[in-house]
Amino acid sequence: MLATFALHGIAGQDISIQEIALLVGGMLAGGVLTGLLAGLFGVGGGGVIVPVLYEVFGILGVDDSVRMQLCVGTSLAIIIPTAMASYRTHMRRGAVLPGVLASWRIPAIVGILVGSAIAALVSGWVLQLAFVLIVSLLAIKSLVGRNDIRIADHLPSGPVMRFYGLFIGLASSLVGISGGGISTNILLLYGVPIHAAVATSAGIGVVIPIPGVIGFAIAGWSHLAELPPLSLGFVSVIGFLCIAPVATLVAPTGARLAHRMSRRHLEIGFGVFLLLVGGRFLYAMAHG
Repeated sequence: MLATFALHGIAGQDISIQEIALLVGGMLAGGVLTGLLAGLFGVGGGGVIVPVLYEVFGILGVDDSVRMQLCVGTSLAIIIPTAMASYRTHMRRGAVLPGVLASWRIPAIVGILVGSAIAALVSGWVLQLAFVLIVSLLAIKSLVGRNDIRIADHLPSGPVMRFYGLFIGLASSLVGISGGGISTNILLLYGVPIHAAVATSAGIGVVIPIPGVIGFAIAGWSHLAELPPLSLGFVSVIGFLCIAPVATLVAPTGARLAHRMSRRHLEIGFGVFLLLVGGRFLYAMAHG
C-alpha cells in the first residue's frame, strides 16, 4: 500500500520519483529540526511538523476540508517518541519539577480530548488561526524577555494549576503541539528558572499527545474517503514513519545544547522560531 500511495497519491494523481524523493527529503529535514527544537525549547516540535506536513499533504492533493486536521493529528503522533527522548535527557539532569507534572497530568488529558472533538467539527482555517494566535503570543512573551514579569514568585496550587493543565491540553490539541511552549511560559511567569521550565515542559509533552492521537484517529474515521491511504483517521502513518525516527534520534542533542545556553539566548531563539512559524501560516491563510 505504501508503494501505491507513493506512486498514485490521491484519486489516481500520478507522482514522479523525483517528487517522492523531494517529499521524503522534506520530511526527513523536518525530523531533524523537530528533534533539535524538542530538546532545545522543551517543545514537541509541532510548530515545525504541522507546517511541513501541511505542504506535503497539499502537494499530494489532500482536500482542504481535512488537510489541517490531518496535519494536527499526525503531528501529535510524531511528537510522542520525540518528547519521550527529550524528557529522558532532562530527567537525567534532575531539572524536572514532578509536582507540576502531577498537577497538570489529568486536566491536560481532559483538555486534549475536548480539543480533539472540537477540531473534528470546525473548518481547517479555524485551526490555522488558532495556531497563529497561540504561537504569536508565545513569541512576544519570549522576545520581550522581561525577567521582572511575574504573576507571583511561586507556583499556585489547587484549581489554578488544574486550570492551567486543562488550557495546555486544549490549546495543544487545536494546533498539534505538545504544550511545551505554553507550559514553559506559564512556569516562567511564576519565577521558575528557564532550564527547569523547559525540562518540566518536556514532561508534559509526554502526557498530552497520546490521548490526542486517539481522539484524532476516532474523529477522522468518518472521513476516510477524503484521506490518503494508510491514514488512521486524522493520523497519517506515512508521516509518522518518515519524521518520528529522525526526530527521536536528534532530540537528545537539542536537550544537551539547551543546558549550554543562557536564559536570554533560549528566550530569543524560541521567540524568533515562533514568529517564523506564525508568519508562514498567515501566508498560507492569505493565499489559500
